[in-house]
Amino acid sequence: MTASAKTNSSPDETPKHSREHYDTVENAAATSEQEMPYAELGLKESEYENIKTLLGRRPTNAELAMYSVMWSEHCSYKSSKKHLRKFGEKTTPEMRQHLLVGMGQNAGVVDIGDGYAVTFKVESHNHPSFVEPYQGAATGVGGIVRDIMSMGARPVAVMDQLRFGDVNHPDTARVVHGVVAGVGGYGNCLGLPNIGGETEFDSSYQGNPLVNALCVGVLKHEDIHLANATGVGNHVILFGARTGGDGIGGASILASETFEDGMPAKRPSVQVGDPFMEKVLIECCLELFSSRVVEGIQDLGAAGISCATSELASNGDSGMHVDLEKVLLRDPSLTAGEILMSESQERMMCVVTPENLAAFEEILTKWDVEYSVIGTVTGNGRLTIDHHGHRIVDVDPKSVAHEGPEYDRPYRRPLWLDELQANGTADLPRPRTAAEISEAVLKMVASPNQAAKSWVTDQYDRYVQGNTALAQPDDAGVVRVVEETGLGIALSTDANGRFSKLDPYVGAQQALAESYRNVCTVGARPLAVTDCLNFGSPEDPDAMWQLVQAIEGLAEACRVMSVPVTGGNVSLYNSSGAEKSRPDSSINPTPVVGVLGVMDDVRRANPSGWKEEGLALVLLGLTADELDGSAWARDIHGHLGGLPPKVDLEAEMALGRVLLALSEADGGALVAAAHDCSAGGLIQTLVDGCLRYGVGASVDLSGACKLSKLDTFEMLFSESGARCVLAVPEGVLPAVEAAAQAENVAFGRIGTTGGQMLTVTGADSFNETTGEPVEGDLLIFDLDELRLASEKTLPSHF
Repeated sequence: MTASAKTNSSPDETPKHSREHYDTVENAAATSEQEMPYAELGLKESEYENIKTLLGRRPTNAELAMYSVMWSEHCSYKSSKKHLRKFGEKTTPEMRQHLLVGMGQNAGVVDIGDGYAVTFKVESHNHPSFVEPYQGAATGVGGIVRDIMSMGARPVAVMDQLRFGDVNHPDTARVVHGVVAGVGGYGNCLGLPNIGGETEFDSSYQGNPLVNALCVGVLKHEDIHLANATGVGNHVILFGARTGGDGIGGASILASETFEDGMPAKRPSVQVGDPFMEKVLIECCLELFSSRVVEGIQDLGAAGISCATSELASNGDSGMHVDLEKVLLRDPSLTAGEILMSESQERMMCVVTPENLAAFEEILTKWDVEYSVIGTVTGNGRLTIDHHGHRIVDVDPKSVAHEGPEYDRPYRRPLWLDELQANGTADLPRPRTAAEISEAVLKMVASPNQAAKSWVTDQYDRYVQGNTALAQPDDAGVVRVVEETGLGIALSTDANGRFSKLDPYVGAQQALAESYRNVCTVGARPLAVTDCLNFGSPEDPDAMWQLVQAIEGLAEACRVMSVPVTGGNVSLYNSSGAEKSRPDSSINPTPVVGVLGVMDDVRRANPSGWKEEGLALVLLGLTADELDGSAWARDIHGHLGGLPPKVDLEAEMALGRVLLALSEADGGALVAAAHDCSAGGLIQTLVDGCLRYGVGASVDLSGACKLSKLDTFEMLFSESGARCVLAVPEGVLPAVEAAAQAENVAFGRIGTTGGQMLTVTGADSFNETTGEPVEGDLLIFDLDELRLASEKTLPSHF
């Protein structure tokens, strides 16, 4: 029996619909003055009046619920889309060279050569992950994976960007363990390697943790599928898991018995995921794609059937009719409105021609996936939805999906920002002696944000599928795409909320610069960008200013670095305080930036640590006294203030060209290991490089100190960008220096790998007459001491 032949109630029961009171389109037209609970659903009076104007009457209950969710900030981007257009405006023809699908679809698609393409995207699942951490995080992974599936791709890897509250707060452990288990549990069950990300703690995220999930998929050019419903008479089919009452959330009209008789009093607000169902769904969809039986496809995420039907019809410039009683239900007590708004997971909607229906049914039966033909594509430009013959929706799908309100929110530079920027690190006590510097190093390395995250990443399978060349804690995740040639991709996601708090324009550019640098560091050529913009309330002029500044900064940096934004996500209302326009009213603004790069052969990828003794250590790039917003300021002094490090995009690209020249050199790569300098500065880079494979190093920074006019402490802890440490064979040093000189990138030999110690010497001061550095005392760190400090970071209640 095909799933489409199944029914939702047995013949001897009184059908649920016979007890349900319907607010039909006809009834709505006849009762235009009836009051509707638009405010309870989050709609403003002006928005409700706009809906009435569009319809020429009041909306039905179902229509009101649809508009309320689809016009929400989460779905419509009504506060940000005015500014998000800057990404398109800044995209040049050169940037579109490798772009196959850009913004506006489920995910962007990029050409990586040899007929292969990659689709990738990052999205947030922040608020659900605070309410119910495990399911919130798990369904965040599931949702982004389905976005990638719907483009016609096989998902090949995931990443996650996580931000939690104060590590010592009693509630933080609840959120952390639930989120990490949810990310790992869902991804591991899908058989997808988790190849990278970040985990950080800051009190600004206490009530608003950030769970940003990224997925990347691989496909051939001819396999690209879009979320368009076209072809009058084609079938609209819902398949996958049955529809239940979970995830209805904010649509409070659906949790009230005021409007529909017999309605349950409360539904779960967070979706519940089933990764095993999703795994079957992945394989089923891939066979549907390869068999060419699907015309258009869309996953069901936020707003469920309401979103999928309206977006498919709107994207296809068509219309659609749906008979809602044909939807297969997990819970027969669901009302028509709840069926429309349910966010049950592991569901897909597709468009299939009548000629391909039998082939579609055969594939779904093979994979034992339930489905139902719930409607047809029409040519009238309307989305109509019936439930047992009662017309409950009749709208223009574009007005629901893409032509919602657009706000030009007021924004202003925060009044408190001048004071924050004036409060830099210049007056903070700085360590001068070897003992003081050593103490600061050990304290910073042991801090929750700088320490090893193996307690998180060991819960993720990084090597399932057998295509992972590099994964966390390396600078970028690297995955093989073509086994025969080694063609592959690299991905990095980065963000620095502290820098963005000090200057959101620069902070967003720093996030791009670091992600770009990480991709180059492993030896890949950067191609494209995805972003997830996590900010406070758009109704707070301060938070709105931060968002606008970040978008403008990121768009301009993408233009300069010639990497297009292919898509992403905006998460607003991450507000920590009830009072607006205060320094602590919102989270630290956190623009997460992911950069995708391509590698001709992943076997040449550069790890972040050195495996051999006797390699020469080289520092590329210049260092300045840039300690504001640094890990040292946070971990040693609990301080945030001043200005973030300057961004030099030209220097970042020059460094990238040097790294690529060395990594792609004929006759074999010249680099044994490479690790960028970012949070924690040069000393964190050196510690990471030593601990990665347990090989120490002897480092002499006197030459670098002389070049930069910095003492040992400043050289070690500054967080200047456009820097990288390389480990290379002694014999290739001239080639490395020549490559650096060709791009005008500063080059300096700073040490040699070997032993079980990390020793560092530098300059205590400079001779006033000659300008030569005065050698400082030797810093000596035992690797076991560093490893122990890095691994014992969490409070006992964790």
